[in-house]
Amino acid sequence: MDFLTRLSGLSALVTGGSQGIGAAVVRRLAAEGARVVILDRDREGAIALAQECGNEVTPAIVDVTDFDRVRALIGEHGPFDIAVNNAGVDQHGFFTSTTEEDWRFLLRVNLEAVLAVTHAVLPAMQEAGFGRIVNISSEAGRIGSRGGSVYSAAKGGVIAFTKSIAIENARYGITANNILPGPIDTPMLRSALETGAGDKLLKAMEGATLLRRLGTSEEVASAVAFISSREAGYITGETLGVSGGMGITRS
Repeated sequence: MDFLTRLSGLSALVTGGSQGIGAAVVRRLAAEGARVVILDRDREGAIALAQECGNEVTPAIVDVTDFDRVRALIGEHGPFDIAVNNAGVDQHGFFTSTTEEDWRFLLRVNLEAVLAVTHAVLPAMQEAGFGRIVNISSEAGRIGSRGGSVYSAAKGGVIAFTKSIAIENARYGITANNILPGPIDTPMLRSALETGAGDKLLKAMEGATLLRRLGTSEEVASAVAFISSREAGYITGETLGVSGGMGITRS
């Protein structure tokens, strides 16, 4: 199979696809032949990326927490062979400083939106007998995160949800897998580092990986492209860390 056309003929949905990891995923899936729809609230960013990538990329502007509108857009632009749930948000701070409003917001964006999008795309995948659900969780969902307890809880929920979707949908030829980025050099991370402790935090993040560096959005996109392809048809229910070995105990 030609690597550059292995997604030819497939349609993909990417949430939060206007920047960072999401934008890299959009570029990679489109480069490999997929028709891609970006679901994102950043109108300017999504439109600019679609113009950059060409006619096979379409922006669909929506806040992923507006579930009714999300379902309507999926119905309008679908059906989809691939759904990449990438949209996410974090709020750094110790749990005792958070509020119920913070909890609801973080859970709605990071977990409930994944449920809503997956719920909307699955029926057509089941009917077609083919589908790829790729959920961008986080190593925080597997090993926890200092100052990110609610975010970690949401991402841990995504991991468990994905495994359950894999179990329920294997008979339809649908796979569901988790991609767990570690510290990735994205605009969101750079924004978090713009504090007095930014340099110290950056060194701590790099030191938590075996490779002693930040990852790139393109490295995550490479993993997403493979998991989304027909070549990955025997891989489901798995949790793939793209994190430089974060979480592995070193001897």
